[in-house]
Amino acid sequence: MAGNESALGTTTETGTRAPQRGPRSFRPGIGVARWLVLLALLALWQLGVEAGAIDPYFYSSPREIGQTLIELFSGGRIWEHLVATLQAAVLGLLIGFVLGSLLGWLAARYRWIAEFVEPVMTLLNSVPRIVVTPMIILWLGIGLESKIAAAFLLVFVVIFFSVYTGIRQVNRDLVDRVRILGGNERDILRHVYVPSVAAYVFSSLRLTVGFAFTGAIVGEYMASSRGLGYLLNFAQNSQNAALMLSTVVIIMVVIMGIFALLSRVERRAMVWRDEH
Repeated sequence: MAGNESALGTTTETGTRAPQRGPRSFRPGIGVARWLVLLALLALWQLGVEAGAIDPYFYSSPREIGQTLIELFSGGRIWEHLVATLQAAVLGLLIGFVLGSLLGWLAARYRWIAEFVEPVMTLLNSVPRIVVTPMIILWLGIGLESKIAAAFLLVFVVIFFSVYTGIRQVNRDLVDRVRILGGNERDILRHVYVPSVAAYVFSSLRLTVGFAFTGAIVGEYMASSRGLGYLLNFAQNSQNAALMLSTVVIIMVVIMGIFALLSRVERRAMVWRDEH
């Protein structure tokens, strides 16, 4: 099969792939403008509070939120909650990604599996999965397991349909061509299916990261003694707007950091795909 490596690499270029976004040119001016707009909004918010136009009891203020963030991190109180949420979200994301990919691949490759699985997954996809979280907590308790399960459920369905759709969009003539060149199932997987599915999976990864954190945080909000969701619940019950908004800021920064990491991974994966 080594002798056919270049031939396989060439034939895969004709395979069906998801639409790609064009390359973006980096323009520093846009980034600066965004920060200036954000700073202007924060300044207006602070001025509104000091002028009495905005009630700090309900909306807090940028200064108070900043002070709360400093207290959370300098006192070390936030780390236990941040680690708990990251653990639940990341584990739920990984398990959902692996099992969703596996089931999507099996359903796309074997018709009898698809006939059984696709209606079930379609039904599951039509149900607002957040409303299932109380049942998950009832079944698994208030520990880490229920938070992982809530994150997993939100990720699993999205990844399943991404892989399932990506494989079904593969040009069957391309698969036959690889077989004619002497390729086995492993070669077809490497040179045809993986490059085809990569764009579908990466296009949904940002969505699934948000879903994973949503599942974990909602689970913590409903029943937990730690986690960012627990902090949100505590802040709401104690009517502490500064703590609530500080927690939201932390969640946003964490997810944005993961998005930045995924962007780097995606660029490398797309280069690998184009080379194969």
